[in-house]
Amino acid sequence: MKVVPSMDSGPSRTLREITSQPAVWGEAVSSVARHADVLPRRGERVAVVGCGTSWFMAHAYAQLRESGGHGETDAFAASEFPYDRAYDRVLAISRSGTTTEVLELLHRVRGGAATGAITADPGTPVMEAADAVAVLDFADEESVVQTRFATAVLALLRAHLEAEGALPEGVRRMEGAIRDAERALAEPLDDGVLGAGQFTFLGTGWTYGLALEAGLKMREAAGAWTEAYPAMEYRHGPISITAPGRAVWVFGPLPEGLAGDVLAVGGTLAAGSGAGAHDLDPLADLVRAQRLAVVLAESRGYDPDRPRNLTRSVVLENADAR
Repeated sequence: MKVVPSMDSGPSRTLREITSQPAVWGEAVSSVARHADVLPRRGERVAVVGCGTSWFMAHAYAQLRESGGHGETDAFAASEFPYDRAYDRVLAISRSGTTTEVLELLHRVRGGAATGAITADPGTPVMEAADAVAVLDFADEESVVQTRFATAVLALLRAHLEAEGALPEGVRRMEGAIRDAERALAEPLDDGVLGAGQFTFLGTGWTYGLALEAGLKMREAAGAWTEAYPAMEYRHGPISITAPGRAVWVFGPLPEGLAGDVLAVGGTLAAGSGAGAHDLDPLADLVRAQRLAVVLAESRGYDPDRPRNLTRSVVLENADAR
C-alpha cells in the first residue's frame, strides 16, 4: 500500500533541505580549488574521522580515495581513533564544528600530523582546533537530521579525486551524479518500499558507507527498523530476517544471484537496486532513501524536523576531565 504523507502545512524543513541537494552539490564541486590546504595530497597516508553521519561519509570517501590510487586511507569514528598509528594527515568532518570527540581528537594529534576539518559553521571551535578548515556554509542545515551537508562533503571530496585523476573505475563524474540527484527527487518512490516494515541496506566498497547512512537516516527520522551490511555479507546471516513486507535496498552494483535470494524468501528488492530503470549514481540513490525517511516519518505521525532523542550536535559535559 502506498503511503502518502499529509502536506497540509507544506513540506518539512528536512524535505526542503533534501530537495536542495543538486544545487548544493554543484556549489561544492565548484569550491574544490578554494580548499587545497584542507584536501589530502596524492600519496599521503590519511585518516578521515567523524561521528554518526560524518563517520559514514568518511568511510565512503576512504574507500573511494584508496581504490582510486590517491593514497592509503582509513576511516574512524572519532571516539575510536587509534592514536598509536602514524598518519600524514587527519581530516575531520563535523557539520556543527562543536562535536566533543572530534575536537578532542584534533587537539591530541595536532603537531604530529597535518590536520584539516570540513564544517558548515565558521563560528565554532573547530576553526581553531584544525590547521586548515573548509567551510561549506552554503550546505548548512537547520534540521537535526543531516542530509545535504553530509552529501555536499562527499561531493567535494569526490570532485577533488576527479580533478586529481583518481576517481575509481566505474564511479561517475559529479556532473552525472548531480543530474541523477535531480531524477531521484522527481521520480516517485515505489510501493514496495513505501509499504515495507523493515529495511536492509547493502553496499559494496564505497557504497557500504552510503548503506550505513541510509539505515541511520531511516532510524533517526522515522524510527524504522533498519540494518546495513556489505552486500556479499547478506547471505551470511542477514538474509534470515528477510520476509514478505520487508525490503532490501542495494547501493551500487547488484551482486550476482542476490535478487533471486531476496525473492526466494519473499522479500522485496527495492526498485532500482543495482540496476534497472533508476540506474542512479549511488550518492543520488541516497537522496531517494532520505525522501523515504521523511515520508515514513510523517506517515507514522513523527515530525522529521524534531527527531526523538536527538540534538543537532553532541557536546559532552566535563570532556576535559576525561
